[in-house]
Amino acid sequence: MAKTRRRNPNKIREGSKVADFIIYMIAIIICLMTLYPFYYVVIMSISDPMEVAAMNVYLYPKGFYLDSYKLIIRDMKMWRSYLNTIIYVGCGTLLVLLTSVLGAYPLSVKNLAGRKWLVRYLIIPMYFGGGLIPTFLLINKLGLYNTRWAIIIPGAVSIWYIILTRTYFMTIPESLKESAFIDGATHLQLLFKIIVPVSKPILAVIAIYTIVGIWNSWFGALVYLPNEKLHPLQMYLYRVLVRQTVDLKELAFDEAAEAAERIFSNIQLKYSIIVFTTLPIVFTYPFFQKYFIKGVMLGSLKE
Repeated sequence: MAKTRRRNPNKIREGSKVADFIIYMIAIIICLMTLYPFYYVVIMSISDPMEVAAMNVYLYPKGFYLDSYKLIIRDMKMWRSYLNTIIYVGCGTLLVLLTSVLGAYPLSVKNLAGRKWLVRYLIIPMYFGGGLIPTFLLINKLGLYNTRWAIIIPGAVSIWYIILTRTYFMTIPESLKESAFIDGATHLQLLFKIIVPVSKPILAVIAIYTIVGIWNSWFGALVYLPNEKLHPLQMYLYRVLVRQTVDLKELAFDEAAEAAERIFSNIQLKYSIIVFTTLPIVFTYPFFQKYFIKGVMLGSLKE
């Protein structure tokens, strides 16, 4: 009699090709659904204004027109908003990184008295805040209202980033720290010459999150900055797309004014502004990509 072959329960089985195909198709569909809105905005911004006004552009650009970008480039208010955003992003990111590192290092020292209680205490204000009105009153009392500091200072400290950084610091071998102390290093030297250089992944993650968050923020400017000269780029975009307090046809100057009135539609100019204000933050990701996944995984919470 032929012997029946027994299945090895430890054998690794290959997945079904049908299941793999379905998974790939779902992933492709999700990618297309995610990328199409941005692609749609791009093709609308470079298509013929008449086709854009008639909403005839769906899969590919109809015509080729870049004069809307020329008008945007000549708008000094937008460039001023660009400069403000760069200032807010640069100062805000540096302060967040500095406070995250300085706040996380003491909490990562194992012999610090009450370390676990401090971590638990920090979690409370991370989830519970005073609200908009107390924050507004505080900003006003400190003299920050209608200044750049009203945007920079409130976001300078993030408890969530401190906890993430502290968790990453705790993954660094204690032997490395002990060797530094044996060689005569102080805590500051240990922090900035040894720990920070080997913590680039988590710092890169915090940096990209902070950059994107500040670049896309506009509500703080709406509340604290009545002076339009201090408005960031997203606040300018908010005024164009939502409040519509900016007449886009005024972006044309001198002899081009009458031609712009006839040729350009507000719809296409809005799409062009969206592309123009989004591209810089899109180009930021490749510089942090090599640290991103590693930093997210190693920065997971643990006690």
